[in-house]
Order: sequence, then structure tokens, then C-alpha cells
Amino acid sequence: MTHTPYAPEDEASPALLRETGPHERILHLIKVAFRGSSRALQSRLRHHGVLYGHWTLLRILWQLDGMTQRQLSEQAGIMESTAFGALQAMEKLGYITRQKLPGNNKQIRIFLTPQGAALRNLIVPLAEETNRIAITGVPDEDLAVTRRSLVAIIENLNIDEMTQAATKEPGQATEKKPEQSGRPPRKKTGAGGQARGETA
Repeated sequence: MTHTPYAPEDEASPALLRETGPHERILHLIKVAFRGSSRALQSRLRHHGVLYGHWTLLRILWQLDGMTQRQLSEQAGIMESTAFGALQAMEKLGYITRQKLPGNNKQIRIFLTPQGAALRNLIVPLAEETNRIAITGVPDEDLAVTRRSLVAIIENLNIDEMTQAATKEPGQATEKKPEQSGRPPRKKTGAGGQARGETA
């Protein structure tokens, strides 16, 4: 029995992707490339018992050890609560330690253990191998253009994000406080009378 490779419905085959226009769905192509590279690296990490989410945090700590949890989550581009769960697991595995600074019990910094630091020599070559496979057959001049184009796309999106944040109406992102009427505010209910909550 043959195994069918994973192929998400929203990802077209390479043959179909080549037929799209030069500017059509460029962000979709970036997404497809990212998913493919992530799966390739995940497969390699799995053989060594390392989770992809741990790799994301480890590669930052290898560059700058002793960051706070908030700094680390911002660098990784993930929610602080997500980073907290991953760091708990990494601490149990012996990859990191969490230490409070003298005189500041609220600020906890993350430090690599010798075991966590040693993983660098194991994992980085796997990431480099994945990168080499991804760019196989792509001429150097095309790679140079791709890098410049991706940097420009990232800069454009960063500018757009800042513009959107600056033009957002005051109070749009904050919840309206309930009026002080001497009694607790009524909960909004949806179907079945259950209280509504934010969608995850």
C-alpha cells in the first residue's frame, strides 16, 4: 500500500502554480513555500525528538540568551501564553531554566542549559539542509532577486500595519466599561442562552 503525501486542499501543485500570472497570489505562494519548508524541517526534528515549536524559541536563545518571556515571544512572533506553555515543556526537558532577577521578582529571564545550548550543533545543520533542498536548482541571481523582493514585501506590510494602527479610532480596540448602576452587568447570551465569548 502506497502512502499519499500530505497535500492541503488550498495548495496547488507546482505545475499549476507555474501557470499563474507574475503578480497573482504572491502571498499564497509564500504561504505554500513556508508550509512546505516547515513540514520538511518538522520531519527532520521529529527524528531527534525535538518539537518545531521548541526549535522556534531555541534558535532565538542561541543568538541572545537571557531574554524575558515577553521579549522571546515578540521575537518569535507568537502569543506570550503560547510561549509560556512551550517554555514550561522545554524546562521539563532540561533545555532551559527560568530565573528571577535579584530585586525584581516579577521579571523572569530565560537561560539555556548546557543541554539546550548543545542542541544547536544538532539542529542548525538540519535547518541548513532543509534550506539547501528548498533552493535546489534556483540560480544565484534569482535567489538575490527573491531576497530583495521578500524584504520589500515585509517592509510594505510593516508600514501598512503601522498605518492601520495609527488610523484606528480611539477606543476601537478597547472594551467599553459597564456603567456603574449598583448591579452587575448582564451577560449577553447567544443561542441556547449561553454566554457569548470571543472566538479563538
